[in-house]
Amino acid sequence: MRICIISDLHANLEALYTLPPRYDELWVLGDLVNYGPDPAAIVDFVRTHASLVIRGNHDHAVGFGAECGCSPRFLTMADATRDYTIATLSEADKHYLRKLPTSARRQIEGTVFFLCHATPADLLYEYRPPDSRLWDAPEEASRGASVILAGHTHLQFLHRCGDRIVVNPGSLGQSKMGNPLARYAVWEDGHFELNACEYPVETTARKITAMPIPDEVQRDLINVLRTGNV
Repeated sequence: MRICIISDLHANLEALYTLPPRYDELWVLGDLVNYGPDPAAIVDFVRTHASLVIRGNHDHAVGFGAECGCSPRFLTMADATRDYTIATLSEADKHYLRKLPTSARRQIEGTVFFLCHATPADLLYEYRPPDSRLWDAPEEASRGASVILAGHTHLQFLHRCGDRIVVNPGSLGQSKMGNPLARYAVWEDGHFELNACEYPVETTARKITAMPIPDEVQRDLINVLRTGNV
């Protein structure tokens, strides 16, 4: 069984299309939408191709018209693109986002996976860095799981704590790792790979300049995509 795990797509269709297609199942850890120019196409692809999908804080914000809980640095970008995303998506798309679960469990070949967007303690909003000792502490929601899969921070990592592994695949659509690569993880036969690939960033950037959002928001979004820095 080969499972491709992605998170934080953020409506970046070019990044999604460069994902290698060789997998048996596709798992998505949330944040399909917001920031990027192609939310409807992303929702359609995920709905059609993914075996397991978790709701992220941006999916929640768009689906329910709620605040995203973003850091101050990203709040203006999130609010501007949320309005665009809500106007772009169909009612069926927004209904799909609302109905996504905030966590899930799967057992494959004796491995128990717990999936969430942020952390087991705070499924949608907590920013927990890779080196946090909280990953080592038992948490009720993920009790019994040998693998915890989480996204949200856009920081790719694999952390071993006893007999448990925590994996963040990184962000497919909006890197914060100091470069513009699209990141994802693969689990196969009990082993993880953390991968990254190039995609046509400038194509996405040109689409962002056509979005009906303020110029300064466009510039900030494009700068994040090009540099992988906040």
